[in-house]
Amino acid sequence: MKAVFVTLGCKVNQYETRILEERFAQAGIVPAEKGEKADLCIVNSCTVTASGDKKTRQMLRRLKRQNPDAVMVLTGCYPQAFPQDAAALEEADIVTGSTNRGGLLDLVQAYLQNHQRIVQIIPHQKGEAFEKMTASRFSERTRAFVKIQDGCDRYCAYCIIPYARGPVRSKPVADIAAELGQLAAQGYQEVVLVGINLPCYGKDLGLRLIDAVEAACRVEGIRRIRLGSLEPELLTAEDLKRLAAQPKFCPQFHLSLQSGCDRTLKAMNRHYDSAEYRRIVEDIRKMFENPSITTDIMVGFPGETEEDFQQSADFAQEIGLAKAHVFTYSARPGTRAAAMPDQVTQQEKESRSTRLIKVTDLARQAFLQAQVGREEDVLFETTQTPYGVEGYTPNYTPVCVESQEDIRGQIRRVRITAALNDLCLGELIS
Repeated sequence: MKAVFVTLGCKVNQYETRILEERFAQAGIVPAEKGEKADLCIVNSCTVTASGDKKTRQMLRRLKRQNPDAVMVLTGCYPQAFPQDAAALEEADIVTGSTNRGGLLDLVQAYLQNHQRIVQIIPHQKGEAFEKMTASRFSERTRAFVKIQDGCDRYCAYCIIPYARGPVRSKPVADIAAELGQLAAQGYQEVVLVGINLPCYGKDLGLRLIDAVEAACRVEGIRRIRLGSLEPELLTAEDLKRLAAQPKFCPQFHLSLQSGCDRTLKAMNRHYDSAEYRRIVEDIRKMFENPSITTDIMVGFPGETEEDFQQSADFAQEIGLAKAHVFTYSARPGTRAAAMPDQVTQQEKESRSTRLIKVTDLARQAFLQAQVGREEDVLFETTQTPYGVEGYTPNYTPVCVESQEDIRGQIRRVRITAALNDLCLGELIS
């Protein structure tokens, strides 16, 4: 039996799809080759934005047209957050949410027995445990992603994720170490720890994120540990001090900013202000050599004035970001922000986005230029580019080198010689 797995959304979704692929393969259901008709199609959905829901529906319908006889499965965050809307999609033979990933194979096998449509969306419950899951392989041979945390209790005004992902829950430290040990045995050298609200790790276990990082760093064979996106106010100075003491930890911090304007941050129900964000960035730069600070910035949140926007842009320029994802606010049904007054016009949102991207692009260029002349350890990827083999430094600067030998999957010392638009060039050091 052949299956198509489609993932929409974040690294956590990608990790969970990888889990599903492995479990289904153990039951003899293997991925279909490109262009091959599938017997089963599984769409792991995202619901961060209304456009994400639209993409999910479009993907489901496209797969149904391409594989009219296949069993169609819709799973993930969209059904969990909007169960009635998802259940109404007639193309889906099986509809499940973001809970009980391990039970999906049983549902598919049950459907194959009686061909009765299944809608099973189990509500999240306070106190529920982290669902045990382990991945042993990824498409990248150098870097693996490990989900260690799920759920969020922050309830930002624009965000539906607490409803889609439920309460905070964490993978036990022993399970993290065991999974990383398996990945090391498979040849992976770098692991990225990911979660829905990663700094909330351990809230249910009496632990902190740093405890998971220290456990990961103790695993032999893994040479680098990275963190996924972080809510900044949950990183204390003590956390940063302990992180800095870990030689395997990569000093790349994706600190979600959303806005550099305090009035907008308060309206968003973010739990920090610009002064606290600045202090955290200053602490990072004091404690780590050559760290990178990357972020996400939203423009056009309801009520954002031109003055508010300018404050946000000025703050982004002041911080000196290594890279920023700038995006326009889009109303998310089911959130408080969708009903707020003073919605910003699409034209104005796009204008602000264009202006802010110019600011953050200049910051990106300054960051890359600051890397020129440095010697760094680069983990090379499996892909070849027009500039040579591409790899990443500890702070996630992309570097390309020309090499006569196959260095893919290796960590090599590199001298960075030039900065281009979005990457650096370098030369191997013997």
